Amino acid sequence: MVSTLRAPLCALLSVVAFAAAGVSAQQAPSPRQPEAAAPAAPGTSAPPAARQAPSGRTTQPVDRIIAVVNDEVITANELRSRTLLAEVQLQRQKIAPPPQDVLARQVLERMIVDRAQLQLARETGVRVDDATVNAAMMRIAESNNITVPALRQRLEAEGISFAQFREDVRQDILLNRLREREVDSRLQVSDSEIDNFIADQSGISADAEEVNLAQILLRVPENATPQRLDETRQRADDLVAQLKGGADFARLAASYSNAAEALQGGELGWRSTDRLPTLFIDAIKGVKAGDVAPIVRSPNGFHILKVLGRRSAVAGKLAGAPVQQTRVRHILLRVTDVTPEPDVKRRLEEFKVRIEAGQIEFGTLARLHSVDPSGSRGGDLGWVYPGDTVPEFERAMNALKIGEVSGPVQSPFGWHLIQVNERRTEPASAERSRQAARQALRERKSEEAYQDWLRQLRDKTYVEYRLEERS
Repeated sequence: MVSTLRAPLCALLSVVAFAAAGVSAQQAPSPRQPEAAAPAAPGTSAPPAARQAPSGRTTQPVDRIIAVVNDEVITANELRSRTLLAEVQLQRQKIAPPPQDVLARQVLERMIVDRAQLQLARETGVRVDDATVNAAMMRIAESNNITVPALRQRLEAEGISFAQFREDVRQDILLNRLREREVDSRLQVSDSEIDNFIADQSGISADAEEVNLAQILLRVPENATPQRLDETRQRADDLVAQLKGGADFARLAASYSNAAEALQGGELGWRSTDRLPTLFIDAIKGVKAGDVAPIVRSPNGFHILKVLGRRSAVAGKLAGAPVQQTRVRHILLRVTDVTPEPDVKRRLEEFKVRIEAGQIEFGTLARLHSVDPSGSRGGDLGWVYPGDTVPEFERAMNALKIGEVSGPVQSPFGWHLIQVNERRTEPASAERSRQAARQALRERKSEEAYQDWLRQLRDKTYVEYRLEERS
């Protein structure tokens, strides 16, 4: 086993994607121009960004409560800030934003659901420590080819509070941990499901395909009345009519969808069919790229699906296709108050020189100094497959020749010295195929289970809207 290196990274993905869209160092000019006004909260006229006081000092507009979520409030200033960020994100994706009042209502609904999740996380003891947030901030900066101080400067130059951005990163990780605990950890995949899945795959592996889907979800409460169902179905029919009339799917998704990816234009990304709900697979059969499928009814509501593209998947991925495996070992050191980053890198450089000079064996140094559990085995991680380790580690490992020792390599877990001992290309074992099948089935079930859990959480959350109140 690869211990910490095998830890899932899904908690950071949405954060990194947001950073790439919103604060990319490769983009110019700044997405937030100085003269851009913040969007108005629903039910209000847009106030100026700041007012001039008689003394010549600027004052912020008076804040007010927009919504009450259980025992907490969402303010107009919070909503303006979030809506402006959403607008920037849509513009970066070249999606025409809906009218500001529509976008603000969409963002408000997302804030309500997020607030309900955060309250549950707090009540049930889910926490994210500063070290985890620091590691995430470093990864965001690295994904934009800048340092954390440069990331801070860029954010503040665009009018975004670095402290608030950091808190958003913490919140994103927290919500993912909550999902893992409340939803993903409870998913069950039986042996019979795995057997049937592998049998199906072996029959179609050569022609397997991946589909890029976008969806608009119109959610309905669990105990919705027949009238509410009819109204939601009518709204879905109206949206389909607009799409057939040439309306932009991404814009409608940003305006009306209740799904998590609404502000990404509803796009789910490329997925093999085994990672899609069965309802979706049945609905898109025979639907060509660019076309909209018939409306799908699920326990969560009504889904409008558009096939953005189709492509061939890797043949025989679960049927024993040959894969390259690497026998690798490493030494892991972490930055602490006692050993700051420059000292950690210097120590690893010294280790590398001593190993290459033949003064000491790699495994001996690993047993003496590595803070990873593999240190007791001389740093040996065994045979690893593609995807078993975090991307930073895997890239460095793949670049090494057999016997070669890397320089210091940084990952979310610390700094590594890596050595590749062997490589081989063999068909995946039966056990490995079953593991991959189990993971594919979990992914297929995960999104459905998560959306169902979110709907139930939202239904039992007390929400009081104060959109029409004036300050």
